[in-house]
Amino acid sequence: MMAAAEQLAPTVGVAAACRGLGLGRSSVYRQRQPKAPRPPAARRSPARALTPAERTGVLDTLHEARFVDRAPAAVYATLLEEGDYLCSIRTMYRVLDTANEVRERRAQRRHPHREPPRLVATAPNQVWTWDITRLPGPRTWTTYPLYVVLDLFSRYVVAWMVALRESAGLAKRIVRAACLTQGIEPGHLTLHQDRGGPMTAKTFSQLLVDLDILASYGRPRVSNDNPYSESCFKTLKYAPGYPGHFADPEAARAYFRVFFPWYHTEHRHSGLGLLTPDAVHHGRAGALQAARQRVLLDAYAAHPERFVQGAPRAPRLPNEVWINRPANIVECTSIRH
Repeated sequence: MMAAAEQLAPTVGVAAACRGLGLGRSSVYRQRQPKAPRPPAARRSPARALTPAERTGVLDTLHEARFVDRAPAAVYATLLEEGDYLCSIRTMYRVLDTANEVRERRAQRRHPHREPPRLVATAPNQVWTWDITRLPGPRTWTTYPLYVVLDLFSRYVVAWMVALRESAGLAKRIVRAACLTQGIEPGHLTLHQDRGGPMTAKTFSQLLVDLDILASYGRPRVSNDNPYSESCFKTLKYAPGYPGHFADPEAARAYFRVFFPWYHTEHRHSGLGLLTPDAVHHGRAGALQAARQRVLLDAYAAHPERFVQGAPRAPRLPNEVWINRPANIVECTSIRH
């Protein structure tokens, strides 16, 4: 528009060109004579501000040997008791800040950056996670540790044990038994855990070396690096029949001998496309998914008007399960056959 006004101005005049184009004449004249940008005006110092000499005096006072390690508030109070007033506490902080002398005096601990563990399972018995939770006993401060070893892909509990104490020896026993039961070949399994005492014990680490199991550990003080074991513990402690406490370890074992078969064969897991851990772990997921899909397609054929989004699809089973999935990897699901 401005360029068109400049082209018409020599012929019809600036006023007529601006009227025809709906522009103001001042805009045309302003473009013809652009003004140089004004430098920012210097901020005037308030009349009540300290003079440079007074600011220097305040800084020198704060640098005195008796004040160098004291807070401005303490310096301010001491000077008042001595009959001297330099400035307010806030002004002392401003003077120190101008001299780059305001900072945390105490040494701050810096934690090294630790990369999160990144594990992926695309089938059962590739990655296991395990942890220990405490079961309340009959009295306060009496608890019984429950060891649970969980398959990452299928959420199937491959081994569990209720004991009287936590120890690396018991951890070795349950992991070795789980490997024998599941037929784990050397070099084919990753075991993920947190950094508790039994997990980091030298004897337990040596067992993993002997069995050729790759060890994976969560970061220190990061509880969500082992989310699937924690989720399993929440499921078992929020189950309707959970008694809340147990009279002795044998009572806990009796309860979990019933609970874990229910968990494997009846619990519909939202992360498994509403399949059970037993079905996924033992390879029946594909047939069950196909049967579900046939039922849904028959229902769609009978009443297509009831499905406004088109033909329904059965909940999908993920192709892979991650611990700390990288942001650049897209989650992929499908019907497994």
